[in-house]
Order: sequence, then structure tokens, then C-alpha cells
Amino acid sequence: MTLTVNVKKDFSMQEVSSVIRSALALDGRIAKHKKAKYAQTYKIFEKKYGMSSGVFMKKFESGELDDRDDFFDWYAAKKGIDRWAKKLNILSGISV
Repeated sequence: MTLTVNVKKDFSMQEVSSVIRSALALDGRIAKHKKAKYAQTYKIFEKKYGMSSGVFMKKFESGELDDRDDFFDWYAAKKGIDRWAKKLNILSGISV
């Protein structure tokens, strides 16, 4: 896929590319950090409740589990890691 960048000021392509690379790198570091934090959280719940996050998600989404706060926190952590993993995957596929 090709992406077009329109620059509204008079900057060289090298300057623009450098800024975009820097922004992508920063976003990648943030995504890695967020992914690791969410993974740390859901692993605590996996250990505490003795089930994988995959099994938990199926049970949670089917209504098999009760409404304890831990389950909502676990759900948010699993959704969070999925979101940041996808973002990281997208970022890793971009070259400038």
C-alpha cells in the first residue's frame, strides 16, 4: 500500500522523513510498553484463577462468570494487550 504525505510548509523530504521516523519509533516504544504492562496484569489473573486468558475470555463473554471486579479488570487487560499488539504489528510494517 502506498501512503501520500502532504506537507504544508517548505521542509525538505529528508526533514519530514526524519520526523515521521522519530514519531513512529516513539509510538512503537509506547506500544511495546503498554503491551508489556497489560500482559503483566493478565498473567497475574491467569495465575490467580488457574485459567488462560483465552479460556477466560470465552467464559466471560458467554456470561459463565460472575461480576467480580477482577474479571472486569482481566477483560480490560486482555482487550488492552490485543489493542496494543495490533498497533505494534501495524507499526512494524511501516517503512519511511
